[in-house]
Amino acid sequence: MSRPLPRGGTFLLAAMAGTAIANNYAVQPALTAVATDLDVPLSVIGLVPTAALAGCTTGFALLLPLTDHLAPNRLVAAQLTALAAALALAATARDAFVLLVAYLLVGAAASVAAQAGNIAGRHARPGRAGTGVALVAAGLSAGILLSRLVGGALTDALGWRRMLLVFAALALLGALAAATLLPRHRPPAPRGYRATLAALPPLLLHRPGLRRAVATGALWYFAFNLVWIALTLTLARPPHSLGPTAIGLYSLAGILGFAALPVTGRLTDRYGPRTVITAAMLAAAAGTAVLATGLDTPWRTALGLALFDAGCFAAQAANQSRVIALDPARSGSLSGVYLVVYFTIGALGTAVAAPLLDALGWQGTGLTALSALLLAAALGRR
Repeated sequence: MSRPLPRGGTFLLAAMAGTAIANNYAVQPALTAVATDLDVPLSVIGLVPTAALAGCTTGFALLLPLTDHLAPNRLVAAQLTALAAALALAATARDAFVLLVAYLLVGAAASVAAQAGNIAGRHARPGRAGTGVALVAAGLSAGILLSRLVGGALTDALGWRRMLLVFAALALLGALAAATLLPRHRPPAPRGYRATLAALPPLLLHRPGLRRAVATGALWYFAFNLVWIALTLTLARPPHSLGPTAIGLYSLAGILGFAALPVTGRLTDRYGPRTVITAAMLAAAAGTAVLATGLDTPWRTALGLALFDAGCFAAQAANQSRVIALDPARSGSLSGVYLVVYFTIGALGTAVAAPLLDALGWQGTGLTALSALLLAAALGRR
């Protein structure tokens, strides 16, 4: 039986998740300044976000299963300390190679955000697991939404190196709080860490519930990346011809998804994840249908994005609750498999967005995403 989190523990995990995952994105507004400072082409520095994503995916595979083996206070504190060290390495980098290596490590350590959600679900009080996971998901979403804004503002005020050191200091504060406040109980692991890693690939074969969760989540993350990349490209082209700032303002539509997450958790605890996933996918599909009708009216585009983001965010929180509930004692391993496949299929959505847009146009691309969401809604009921 897992010991419950102390009062305020879930909010602490949410804050840690948000500040950790923000490091994958906060440097993006500063990439031009970084390229100038290091005197390397922007195309090379443009690999920094890719390195962060690759590191994060590796962290999901190799580090997330550690939640089945280590006490939360030690695990989260150690990983946040490693994140601070990686950020310090990036802040002192004098060439692109060191910076890219540092961001591989930053991404891997930032996967603590997924560990935080897993810990919140596992150590929630009875009947509150969905709420705990959703609150951490809200913190994570806030970190993603605000990261570029905060990173850009700090870069303008302090320079990109000091900006990274500010985030390193936040990671160290989180490590201290984790070591002091998170549960110290080590979960009983029936197998060693190496055996746990070796057992990851067969989980998809032997766990039908995990396969359904993976398929459902992968479909909407594919649609999520497809819509956002294609939308950005479409708005930048004639007849819209919007600049980066104007396009970026549409990301504020994601605030609705952030605001909906606490409610999502309560609904998941009350009605079960399947009902919430289906409803969320239908909301996302409705938003996609609005977007597919055209992007000529800003309020209609914002409305479509708000429904789309809210549906995807809500479904992700409910689906993570479903994965954890399959086997709480092995939830770290199950979540690791889920997120690795989830991000891999999401990357596919990113890769095919431009070719699909060129071949089918915006409306055809939107209908492709709509089909994926409706299929996800159907699978979510199973």
